[in-house]
Amino acid sequence: MSDGAAAKRLGYEQARDQLAELVKRLEAGGLTLEQSLELWERGEQLAAVCEEWLEGARARLAAAIGAERQPEAAGESDDEAARPF
Repeated sequence: MSDGAAAKRLGYEQARDQLAELVKRLEAGGLTLEQSLELWERGEQLAAVCEEWLEGARARLAAAIGAERQPEAAGESDDEAARPF
């Protein structure tokens, strides 16, 4: 299994934590150019996984907000929507 396929199965927190650790290793230095490039490529994969999770969360949030607002659009007048109870 490729690193990319393995990365896609990670949860957001796992990918984020691995990415943070990878950045620390890169910042510490002492790596060969090849090692640095490998870590950079892995970091790109992990960042993509994190972005996919975040996009999914944004979509779910937008759907939930949209579902919450539907009663307003389904016929509530402005006066009814403004009433607290």
